[in-house]
Amino acid sequence: MWKRTFDLVAASLVLCLTSPLIVLIALLIKRWSPGPVFYRGVRTGLHGKPFRIFKFRTMVVDAEHIGGPSTALNDTRLTPIGKILRRYKLDELPQLFNILLGDMSVVGPRPQVERYTSLYAGPEKAILDVRPGLTDYASIRFIDLDAILGDENVDEKYLREVEPEKNRLRLQYARNHNFRVDLDIIFTTLRQMLSLRSKWNTQR
Repeated sequence: MWKRTFDLVAASLVLCLTSPLIVLIALLIKRWSPGPVFYRGVRTGLHGKPFRIFKFRTMVVDAEHIGGPSTALNDTRLTPIGKILRRYKLDELPQLFNILLGDMSVVGPRPQVERYTSLYAGPEKAILDVRPGLTDYASIRFIDLDAILGDENVDEKYLREVEPEKNRLRLQYARNHNFRVDLDIIFTTLRQMLSLRSKWNTQR
């Protein structure tokens, strides 16, 4: 109950504080790219129940039919404004609505597509016993995922090199989560967000 209460308070507060930014981003997306403002892809939620995630659309319409689920560093499906949104994680802001709806939590294993959750085996299935979240250990470890994947064979590289480590970190959270752990993940995520600009400048 405390976790749900925290989620509702935190999501409501951040939405109020960032509402001007959310409106501005929505206008920029409509101005520079035809199509909807939000991307509503299906993700696997608590106990395997599917839900539609809210994200600012960063790719061309029907991008999932053009390429795979992973995004390359210089993916041709990305829109000009989408590149900026992904770089600074601003595309994730609308997931605050998912938190209010109860689909997600502030902290929890990042929601995955069914293509990957269907591969969970043995202990990994415990990941789905926790409500997915906006940030977690894996988000911190792979905050610059697009740069890690590069531009070649990104789906294969993700499944082979990234997903096993993400699942290890997701399972670590599922087995050992409490309020102190959640606060530590939140503060670590905020520190990383503040360092994103210098991180990307270094990688140029």
